[in-house]
Amino acid sequence: MAIDVRSYKKKVLNQRPSFNLVPFIDILFTLMIFLVITSSFSTTPDMATTDQDGGTGKPNMTDSSGLKEYYVVPVANLHKVTVNGEDMSDMIRNNAIGVLASVMDEGEVTIKPGEITITTPSGISPSEAVHVPE
Repeated sequence: MAIDVRSYKKKVLNQRPSFNLVPFIDILFTLMIFLVITSSFSTTPDMATTDQDGGTGKPNMTDSSGLKEYYVVPVANLHKVTVNGEDMSDMIRNNAIGVLASVMDEGEVTIKPGEITITTPSGISPSEAVHVPE
């Protein structure tokens, strides 16, 4: 019995390879969903520390130099700071202002785009509540 190599060769040469895209797309989307779900995204390095400090929103004071009684509060396009109804906008430097730590803890600080409104606890004057950041 003879093997018909010529017909087999003709059959193989006439075949075109086909690639089924449906399973390929399914696997691709499955991998993409897996990577998105297992990835952790962080907008800023400080976002990871907000969970550690109880979510208070206050910055961590890890630097051992400088005054620790004022927190620097940066706000984009900061142009107005009001403390107990008194305008303290002249204390703004580089779109930031220093706010006394006890005012942050016990008072009320409202931050709006370009504006900060501060209500101090009793006994703290407006000039003492804010500070020019250095």
